[in-house]
Amino acid sequence: MISNPVIDAMMNRRSIRKYREEQPSDDVIETIVRTGQQAPFAMQMGSVLLSREIEHNVFRAPLLFTVCVDVYRMEKVMAKRGWKRNASDLYTLMFGIQDAAYMAENMVIAAESLGLGSCYIGAAPFMTKKIRELYELPDRILPLVMLTMGYPAEDPPVRPRYPIDSHLFEGKYTRFSDDTVSEAIEEMDSGYLRQDYYRRANYMIPLPEGMKEKFNLDSYSWTEHVSRKLGLWGGDPEDLLRNLELCGFNICP
Repeated sequence: MISNPVIDAMMNRRSIRKYREEQPSDDVIETIVRTGQQAPFAMQMGSVLLSREIEHNVFRAPLLFTVCVDVYRMEKVMAKRGWKRNASDLYTLMFGIQDAAYMAENMVIAAESLGLGSCYIGAAPFMTKKIRELYELPDRILPLVMLTMGYPAEDPPVRPRYPIDSHLFEGKYTRFSDDTVSEAIEEMDSGYLRQDYYRRANYMIPLPEGMKEKFNLDSYSWTEHVSRKLGLWGGDPEDLLRNLELCGFNICP
């Protein structure tokens, strides 16, 4: 694989959950946010909230960014131009989510290149009430993802990924056979087991009453963990729909 400083920063990024208390300088923060702004965009519908309150931030991180889908600003621009939005909220959010996600990724890579660590916190859309109150957000702004950042106080290994041939499909999508699924599972799980990831964390998602546990901390790994997340959680969309409505979006007219 080709190597250069940008690629190395991408390939070596890890999720950091322990930070030194040292506050990054204003120049560092501005650089991270400006590189976020330079991400590809559809309509520049991304905005960033910042907390430097270590005591209240996730993982006691010196910086906690919340990257938002900002339709509020876009509609202010449209009004200044004499336009009203015809696009549905669902249509608009699809582009806004892309804009905000690209922005967050650029910020993470910029931070990595400056010696900072980071961790994505994907629960932001489910914390809209708290985030709206904390930052006094107007309607039409959706918190999409939180990013903890700071100088690392730990040095975890890079986590495994699926084999590239389970991600890259040229010409047509290749259907997965039992063998290719098994190979992808083995690649992920063996890597996490070698790193002793879940044993160190002492964490398994518990099964509901009536389901027999087939794993222990010697065998429980990533594919079982993420399967339980999607197999046990999130079955009712109403919670997310209520949070979207709280932010002034209606995707089920």
